[in-house]
Amino acid sequence: MDPVDCTGRLKPPAAEPEGAKSVLWAPWRLAYVLSAKEGGCILCAKAAQTDDEANLILARGRFCFAILNLFPYNNGHLMIVPFRHVDKLAELTPDEMLEMMCFAQAAEGVLRAAMSPEGLNIGMNLGKVAGAGIDDHLHLHLVPRWNGDTNFMPVLTDTNVIPQSLAETYRQLCGPLQNEVNRFAALSPASAGGSTPQERD
Repeated sequence: MDPVDCTGRLKPPAAEPEGAKSVLWAPWRLAYVLSAKEGGCILCAKAAQTDDEANLILARGRFCFAILNLFPYNNGHLMIVPFRHVDKLAELTPDEMLEMMCFAQAAEGVLRAAMSPEGLNIGMNLGKVAGAGIDDHLHLHLVPRWNGDTNFMPVLTDTNVIPQSLAETYRQLCGPLQNEVNRFAALSPASAGGSTPQERD
């Protein structure tokens, strides 16, 4: 049974030995996970709109886009999303997979330059049981990490301390990331003609 204190809250984990795995606590995201969702795909809806700043879309490529997470695990948490509505890696085309990785490489460089994180978590949750908040449209997370970012606030008070507003983060990352994406696009074979999956559909 999980240990609780006199208020009924879970006690923070005991100090772990050096080299043990750490946990990025994010209980404030439970409100999103349990909330009623609007019909349709929110990622598709945002990609279809033109006001990228209002929708927190940082950069657009030919097959993918990058967007800030509205419920971030940490400051600078962004996602790379294919324009096509797919939920399995096996359904991505080679061009889509290549561009997603180009986006990830570009985003890593921009995040390191802008925020000086001491590490990053990069990965996907495929399926609701795997922790995906949006389980029918796959997306790749990039979460900057700093020593001490798993502090007592989210463990004891369900409160996440994000030191920078989403609007400030957007302004800090948008221009540099789009520039890097454009640079990768100029070097990518996928940019040299051919139709996108959207155009073929």
